[in-house]
Amino acid sequence: MSSAAPVVTSPANPLRTRLGAWRQWPRDMRDTLFQLVVIGWTVMPHLSHLPLWCGALTALVLAWRVQLALSSGPLPGRWKVMAVLAVAVGLTLWTERTLLGKEAGVTLLVVLMALKTLELRARRDAMVVFFLGFFLVLTHCLYSQSLLTALAMLVSTWGLLTALVLANMPVGKPPLWRAARVAARSALLGLPLMAALFMLFPRFGPLWGLPQDSGGRTGLSGTLRLGGMADLANDESIAFRVRFDGLEPPPEALYFRGPVLSRFDGIEWRPSIFANQRYPQRPPDLRTAGAPVHYEMMIEPIRLALLPLLEATPADTASAPQLPDWMPWLGNDLQWHTDRLVGERLRLRAVGYTRFSHGQQIEPHELDLMRRLPAGSNPRTVAWAQQMRAQLGPVDARTLAATLHAHIRQADYVYTLQPGAYGSDAVDEFWLDRRQGFCEHFATAFVVVMRAAGVPARVVTGYQGAEPPDADGFRVVRQSHAHAWAEYWIEGEGWQRADPTAAVAPERVRASRPLQPRPGLVAGAFNTMSPALASQIRRAWELLDSRWNQWVMGYSRTRQFDLLKRLGVHQPDWADLARALVLLLAVAASAGAIWAWVDRHRQDPWQRLQGRLHRRLQAAGVDAQPHHPPRTLATMVRQRHGQAGEPLAQALETLDRQRYAPGGQRLPDRHWWAQASRLAAGLAPPTGLR
Repeated sequence: MSSAAPVVTSPANPLRTRLGAWRQWPRDMRDTLFQLVVIGWTVMPHLSHLPLWCGALTALVLAWRVQLALSSGPLPGRWKVMAVLAVAVGLTLWTERTLLGKEAGVTLLVVLMALKTLELRARRDAMVVFFLGFFLVLTHCLYSQSLLTALAMLVSTWGLLTALVLANMPVGKPPLWRAARVAARSALLGLPLMAALFMLFPRFGPLWGLPQDSGGRTGLSGTLRLGGMADLANDESIAFRVRFDGLEPPPEALYFRGPVLSRFDGIEWRPSIFANQRYPQRPPDLRTAGAPVHYEMMIEPIRLALLPLLEATPADTASAPQLPDWMPWLGNDLQWHTDRLVGERLRLRAVGYTRFSHGQQIEPHELDLMRRLPAGSNPRTVAWAQQMRAQLGPVDARTLAATLHAHIRQADYVYTLQPGAYGSDAVDEFWLDRRQGFCEHFATAFVVVMRAAGVPARVVTGYQGAEPPDADGFRVVRQSHAHAWAEYWIEGEGWQRADPTAAVAPERVRASRPLQPRPGLVAGAFNTMSPALASQIRRAWELLDSRWNQWVMGYSRTRQFDLLKRLGVHQPDWADLARALVLLLAVAASAGAIWAWVDRHRQDPWQRLQGRLHRRLQAAGVDAQPHHPPRTLATMVRQRHGQAGEPLAQALETLDRQRYAPGGQRLPDRHWWAQASRLAAGLAPPTGLR
């Protein structure tokens, strides 16, 4: 007779058990894990601009602390933490070459934040973590001040406040939602004061001009190499927004001027040696005609010392952009220069003209520079241009330009984002062989041919076109609107714009439709399911972002003074702003003092009713004290009044069971207190018999 084999059961995994029963976790474990989640969320946006080792080390330390919390293991000794800190300091010094500055400081702050979680032995340690977290939230502004960053910071702040509230609720196991509600209510109570301080606190240029949202993208470059503009066409980020007041130019007139390039070495175009002069040798030779175009722009950080303004924007006081703390000037090349790189978001108003002429009074030696081509570069195109000039005979530059446009339309050129790589004689290969290119290929070839034919010409880069206006009237101009065109010179008339791209792809200029790059897998599938939904979502989000930039990031000292004017200050200055701020703080302090006084004298209704009952019992001869529980009071009533006090004693015992028995948390209502007070009053002797 065989016996049955014993059933072997594997021991339950304690970690899995704890994870599955998270609602029954001890409070210390739950609060610690919640705090670690908040810290991880706060640190996450920093990982994109911190060294790789910092993100890996922070993740390992936080994972280690999670494991200790789930297993209820002992925290590591101080020497282990100090060893990890020493490694982090060494790696910071190795990667940043210093322990000072923004990058090194934020790196060490993130590491210290993670290491401090390994020392959560007392409430004091938790407070250090909380306030390190608040400081870490502020450091996000050093890298980005976008709406997404603000929303992420708001969630982090709410989580840290919730953890702080939990730390100040030491009794019992309060639910997370209750602490989160208290944190939200506290933040909302401080919101009016925060908004008032935001509107009145003085704006200082260096403090409020921190780098914003460049995202590693520079947009236009100060030079041009074939293929570079096509790379920008794949970038859907916003270059700037423009809004027109009154007269709105047609799409084919929306040229926003950027770097003007006149030096060519056969491969790359560069600005003239006179382009960056702070004060031009002569005032810009600009003549405008037609109705003025009033416009407003919000320019994103472009990391270039220029403003891509509407072509052409004069330099007179009524038309030039007004930028506090900046010194923009208009060069002879009709390009607006700035005294430093545009590394922050700028908002300006200006007046431009779509009909203009410039460059009639150019120096002869500058014209010679605009005819030069590097020796031996693109010889076949140079020969083709010279042969074309000989066939046309003595014609002017305008006829030559028209001939080139006709050639582009008739010779089966292809406008494409993927023309492929070109060799050293790229213009020869593009113009005579492959005939596939983007706007910089057409502009470069046009200028080379014009120069080879003896006509001064140059390349101009910038942006062309804009999207339809949003709900606020702003038109978005993206990096994909980056464009290159040409200018050639006619004696007595000056520089003339020529856009050879319009000859092969007229919809690019006339309808502001740049070539769209091939979408990725997710975007392609999304567009297939709903072609219009993705565009609507993007425009809605960009509208929110635009309003954030206008009303929050664009709130400057000028708008502060405008606010004081609306409040009745005739000519506001810094002194008026300081007085308004001091008055606001005084009012807030007074309101806080009054609230604290009222709160101090405010009494819990339960305690107030209990005090009334105690006074009635004392009047009935029962020595009731505030520290006596209801059961003790019931015994004292029986001892003093016997059978007459039995109803009141039973009522007090009922109160004791409701408050202190297992599972009893319900307090009596006002009806019970009124009945108990009447019973106690019935035991008191008349006033004259006391």
